[in-house]
Amino acid sequence: MKPEIKLLTQYPFIFPIQTRWADNDIYGHVNNVTYYSYFDTAANALLIQKTDFDIHHSPIIGLVVNSSCHFLEELTYPEIIEVGVAIAKIGNSSLSYDLAIFKQGKTEASAQGQFVHVFVERETKKSTPIPQKMRDALQDYML
Repeated sequence: MKPEIKLLTQYPFIFPIQTRWADNDIYGHVNNVTYYSYFDTAANALLIQKTDFDIHHSPIIGLVVNSSCHFLEELTYPEIIEVGVAIAKIGNSSLSYDLAIFKQGKTEASAQGQFVHVFVERETKKSTPIPQKMRDALQDYML
């Protein structure tokens, strides 16, 4: 069943990405696994840019525990895309993202999906609550 197509205006954080030559597969379009890389890049860009999350030194890290994607329109190199990111839910230790990929200049999604980070202690990998400072910063990006 085809999902309701999301619009660029539904996303409070937009992250541009240049597709790369290596993103294309033998069929001449961006390989499906690469879409997940775009989602991961954009979700982490939101954390880094808007919550001051230090991916190299923070005592906590976010691990992806779930993801999905609906592929609606193929992407190809050399397109510039925009990844829309919104926060669907903030749990105790988890963060659920709503994401969509848009061809530059287009308002309807070419792909859309979801992504879940669970935050854990960097050293022990034990689940840990999302810090209040991060929660507060992410409120502006909630659906």
